[in-house]
Amino acid sequence: MKTLNVLLLILVLLQVNDSREWPMHTVCKEDNLEIYYKSCDPQQDFALSIDHCPDVMTRTFNIRSAIVLRHSIKELYLKANLIMNGKTILTYSETICEPGHSTLIFCGKKKGEQFYYEGPVTLGIAEIPQGDYTVSVKLTNEDHATVACVDFTVKYYSDYY
Repeated sequence: MKTLNVLLLILVLLQVNDSREWPMHTVCKEDNLEIYYKSCDPQQDFALSIDHCPDVMTRTFNIRSAIVLRHSIKELYLKANLIMNGKTILTYSETICEPGHSTLIFCGKKKGEQFYYEGPVTLGIAEIPQGDYTVSVKLTNEDHATVACVDFTVKYYSDYY
């Protein structure tokens, strides 16, 4: 009987592991702006919230974000893609952390530590484009290991009906 229970448990765990996909999270849903996100890292989800959704349109807004690191961060690289109708129309990359030039609070964090940030974020763009699109963001460390990966779905229309 114990053997049967162990085998059943193993089968259930394998099945759950094979079909695991992170849920779509709602960041905000206002009259003319909707933002959703979903982790594209099959092994880890993370938490994100925006204090006041319309502030996103002002370019600087307050967020809260948390994740438990699966990899240490000595160096951290950001790659972001703007995707419309399944086609990448803009690619952006930047080095966020590097030895000797790491002033951000999460640079130097070790595997297993929690990263938590609460505060302002500035997008650095003049205007959020209208339409339905996806912003894919991937953070990798010096070993090319994925630190975080997320796909944002944005729906923005200034004249919402």
